[in-house]
Amino acid sequence: MKKLLVAALLVVGMTTFAQEQVKEQKAQLTPEQRVESQVKRMTKDLTLNEKQVQDVRAIVAKEVSKREENKAEMEARKAAGTKPSKEEMKARKAKFQEDEVAMDANMKKILTPEQYAKWNQKIQERKEKMEAKKAEKMKGN
Repeated sequence: MKKLLVAALLVVGMTTFAQEQVKEQKAQLTPEQRVESQVKRMTKDLTLNEKQVQDVRAIVAKEVSKREENKAEMEARKAAGTKPSKEEMKARKAKFQEDEVAMDANMKKILTPEQYAKWNQKIQERKEKMEAKKAEKMKGN
């Protein structure tokens, strides 16, 4: 019984340690590596052809650069110790939603209906997962 308990604890500990390493590796990726990683994942999940891969790479690269700019802006604000006003937050949210709609329209042009449906399903699953994590985090605080 003790051996089983020790084995279970080791498995849990190793899994936690491995997840932390994956998070650190993701944080250390360059923007180009992030683009390639995302394009590879989409190519595998959606079975994209070469033309689609090129088009998706261009869109993803643009999105990654936008995220990098936003991240740099937020870090600069954090370093300065200033918080955005409610109006600025509303504007950021509206811009984010506009970008999301534009990305959706571009992907709809590139992907076949089946691929688009699968891509949209993956996006929804990811959003639900993030919402669940957010709710769990709020519940813990």
